[in-house]
Amino acid sequence: MPENLFIPSVDLRIGALEEYNRKCKEKALNTMVKHRSKACVTISRQYGCQGYPVAVHLSKLLEEKTGEPWLLIDKAVLDEVAKRHSISKEILENLGEKNRILDDLLAVFSPRWAHSQDCFQLLCKHVVSLAELGNVIIMELGGALITKHLEHSFHFRLFASMEFKVQKIKEQRKMDSDEAEHFIKKEQKLRDSFARDFLNHDDNNKEFYNLLFNNDKATPEKIAITIADYIFL
Repeated sequence: MPENLFIPSVDLRIGALEEYNRKCKEKALNTMVKHRSKACVTISRQYGCQGYPVAVHLSKLLEEKTGEPWLLIDKAVLDEVAKRHSISKEILENLGEKNRILDDLLAVFSPRWAHSQDCFQLLCKHVVSLAELGNVIIMELGGALITKHLEHSFHFRLFASMEFKVQKIKEQRKMDSDEAEHFIKKEQKLRDSFARDFLNHDDNNKEFYNLLFNNDKATPEKIAITIADYIFL
């Protein structure tokens, strides 16, 4: 089944983000009590693994467990947020506290950040602001590194054999095996280059993650259940 069938439209997720922001401001007006930070979950994957189905199943499980809404944030959502300047301004001004760790985070990134300052610092601010507030699932975006300083953050990564990934890409993009393998290698190389050149880290470094999942041997549903149980142990 094509992976994008599991992914809500960007407009729906933007609407959820606006509603989430509205409720947070409303709650802040109604109470002066500072609540303990809620969990932030990051999911990364090798290209071709079933990250989005895992994230969608996980968000439903976490909403059932907590009785509260959970946001799924990825690059498509943040790209749209950046286009809608009023939303961007609202998020940065009202979500979470002032980002105490942002300067420290930016200091550990590659000097190449300076050459793309507006784009990457804005992305980082959005991700950190949402992560500080919690009840958020961050799909890729270097989330494990960007939020590793937060005590309430949990990080997970999916990997799989080339055979598994080729089969998934063949189904999704209607390619033959050779085309799919070439496409996977190209996309993975781009991801690895971004992580190395801009975030100054290796996504495959196991030290960033609470758990690793072999997608060959675990379905998205099983992975999501395991993550939810791990978070609430």
